[in-house]
Amino acid sequence: MKFIKTFLREITVTLFILISMMTSYASVQPTFRFHIEWKNSNIRGEITATNGKINKITVSKGTIKGNSFRIPVNAKARLTVEVSDYNNAPGPDPTVISVKTSGQSFSFFLRDIHNDCPVFIPDYNVVILAEEENRSFTEIGNDIAQRNNLTKIQRIENEEEASFEAAALATRNMSVPVLLGISRDMRLFEISEELEDMAQEGKIIRPRYASTDVGLPDSENRAYLYALGRGVGVRNNIIRRLDEGYMPIYHSELVDDDVLYHTISFVSFAETPLITAENKGTHFVVSDRHSYGRTFTEEKAKEADEKMKTAYDFQNSIVLYCRTTIENTGRVPRYAWIKSPRPGMGWWQKKVHRYDEETGFSFYTDDRIFCIGLLNGKPLQNEELAILLQPGEKAEYDFFMPHTPISKEKAVALKEQSFEERLKEARIYWEQKRATAATVRLPEKRIEEMLQAGLFHLDLITYGAEPQGTLAPNVGSYSPIGTESSPIILYYLSMGWHDVAKRALNYFMETQRPNGHIQNYQDYESETGAVLWIIGEYMRYTHDTIWLNKNKEKIVKACEYLISWRNKNKIDSLKGRGYGMIDGKVADPEDHYHQFMLNGYACMGLSRIAEAMKGIDTTSADRLKKESDEWKKDILETVKTLLAISPVVPLGDGRWVPTLPPWTEADGPRALYQKKETFWSHSTFTVADALLGPMYLLFCEIIDPESLEAKMLLEYQSDLFLQGNSAFSQPYYSRHNWLQAKKKMVKPFLNTYYHTFAAHADRETYNFWEHMYRLTPHKTHEEAWFLMETRWMLYMEEEETLNLFNTIPRRWLEKGKSIELKGVRSYFGSLDVSMSADSHLDVIRATVKCQNPSRPKIVKIRIPHPKSKKPVKVEGGNYDEQSEVVTIIPFEGEANIVVTY
Repeated sequence: MKFIKTFLREITVTLFILISMMTSYASVQPTFRFHIEWKNSNIRGEITATNGKINKITVSKGTIKGNSFRIPVNAKARLTVEVSDYNNAPGPDPTVISVKTSGQSFSFFLRDIHNDCPVFIPDYNVVILAEEENRSFTEIGNDIAQRNNLTKIQRIENEEEASFEAAALATRNMSVPVLLGISRDMRLFEISEELEDMAQEGKIIRPRYASTDVGLPDSENRAYLYALGRGVGVRNNIIRRLDEGYMPIYHSELVDDDVLYHTISFVSFAETPLITAENKGTHFVVSDRHSYGRTFTEEKAKEADEKMKTAYDFQNSIVLYCRTTIENTGRVPRYAWIKSPRPGMGWWQKKVHRYDEETGFSFYTDDRIFCIGLLNGKPLQNEELAILLQPGEKAEYDFFMPHTPISKEKAVALKEQSFEERLKEARIYWEQKRATAATVRLPEKRIEEMLQAGLFHLDLITYGAEPQGTLAPNVGSYSPIGTESSPIILYYLSMGWHDVAKRALNYFMETQRPNGHIQNYQDYESETGAVLWIIGEYMRYTHDTIWLNKNKEKIVKACEYLISWRNKNKIDSLKGRGYGMIDGKVADPEDHYHQFMLNGYACMGLSRIAEAMKGIDTTSADRLKKESDEWKKDILETVKTLLAISPVVPLGDGRWVPTLPPWTEADGPRALYQKKETFWSHSTFTVADALLGPMYLLFCEIIDPESLEAKMLLEYQSDLFLQGNSAFSQPYYSRHNWLQAKKKMVKPFLNTYYHTFAAHADRETYNFWEHMYRLTPHKTHEEAWFLMETRWMLYMEEEETLNLFNTIPRRWLEKGKSIELKGVRSYFGSLDVSMSADSHLDVIRATVKCQNPSRPKIVKIRIPHPKSKKPVKVEGGNYDEQSEVVTIIPFEGEANIVVTY
């Protein structure tokens, strides 16, 4: 009993000591002290903490009341702040200190305070210092300046101008399968080679309806395989190109030691010549049924069901024509090898077909023939063949592949087709199409070819019935999307294809929902605003009031839908955090928030429609203008709030700048992980911030490109979220490229321009991937923004001013080189512009013609000497030495400029 009492007494004492220790520890919990110093005095404000507690604020001269402070004129503007209950560990829920003043307010992570790298914010004339730091704002600024560190943009400004050749050495090489067809028609062939980055066993041919694999009869296969040469070896020995650099006629050259295999592939009709009149196209509803992502209303679904009953009743058969010229380039006899196309993508797949050496037919049954093989005009003697060629000897291997198997009767007729005649027809067909568009001649042949090839890549998958039907501007494998189809329509407008652009806009009018909502792809909510914006752009180019009047009711209904949606968000609790801003997702990530991209497009859409309506309905125009102005005001009010609470981040030169989140519900950039969440998607952490985030406030005309906010946004986006001055994953979603062009930032723009397309596009055939990790080839949304980037480089409107050649490379004006734009379209109508350097680089001449009634009042043309020389004489306008710009004011419709060096 005595033992038990002693034991209990000891436990009681121990517990008392432990409780005392815990109480003592709590009473002496550590605190964190730091200083805030402004360059100038006369500061008043308030300091608050999130996930922390402000214990005390002290100032040498001034007044403190709770968390509020006031520093009078001529006093040292330095506060000392003590914080407890803080979290400075890496990860979510960190302590954030917010400083609200009558001037600029800002926030920062408490854990970011460090002796060696103070939180120095010169744009706001303030610095945050560690407790033991005694240096002043000015001393900190001088010390940082002496370190000579640079931001990424500053480094780019100190380097040589970017070029494709330099960018290609530093970026990934992304070969893309080739897509062949005849435009408007959803029947396509995709061809993949056995390149090192395509990882194919042989050459793969995939027949498609839009983005849907056709599927091969009597098997689970969805593609054909064929082979030339001995096989896939250690060398990547295939060279590819487009006919004339731009036509959808594909050249592939395989060098197998002494034997050269040169293949030409193209698509044409089987029964009739390939001419525009014979191309009936595919109804857009049918193409939608074969495109990824399309969501149908009940009405459109019924229409699609009806159209599908005759969807495959094509008037003409589509055929892939391929000819391989095989040549022995050696000095002794050499063997060449051929494997005719067979179903499947590998040797191991079960054989489901037969081959007839008497006819050269590959078939499933006697009346379902899928390929015809010929060697030197006669049937191929075996599905696989070795040929001995003498030195210099050539052989021709042809195969003709119908899009779907054909009857024996049709196969016999197809066998008699002349490859040469069909090739000639195809070249004429594409050349005639090219002749209807504007002409752009550039010193850099690659870019010139990419502009021409790009127009056809867009056109190839813009489906619809010919000659006058509605067109579906597909974005690669996906059905039309208001946001992603917009640059496609813009480029059509820029190249003078106004009718194609109008018919593509009709798609969104045709598919609009009864309540005015424009939403076609999955559950993206950003289409309505983007489509309204593009309608406004169409009107700026064409002034087509007939089309506008015809579609006025639908357009107004779309505007009313946005306004009603906005009104539902005019909630007092959202003041400064999304008041009057709509919410929803804008892309694949399920982020249903009050996103800046969503609201930017919607606000700009209303603004453009208000502008367009002026000529036909002033009442609607005035009302929409007022609504868009108020929407912009509400967005800017939220921007002001979020700039104050979103944490500052460091730049490469030692400065720190404020940031913005991608949506109003967030307290900072999502990639900083202030919240406990996981959101990695599309191969990057940066989707929300860099691809879909606050840069759209600039592009959508909410924030002034010349403002301090624009400068800070570009700086931190470049330093945090860009590589090679290009965004990750889907880089053409980032709008820093537009801002750099708008602000005439030549070197940064060119750095973005070359690094992005060098990595993103096929360097031989110019097709684009959707992402940087080889997902979704032939992505015309990405390609169209590249085309528009090039357009911005060459010409860009700014109110009543036409800016020419603002961001072109200097090397484009080396000795004897020239630039020519003929018939390109702008807000001011058709433009003809040329600029050339003489053979000695003593004189550069330029001409500008724009004689439309809507011509610009001012023309500014940048004339950069390749060696940065300054001219001794300038004729034809006023020259600014710093910008190298000649200004013609007033512009009378034609100007001739001569710059002498």
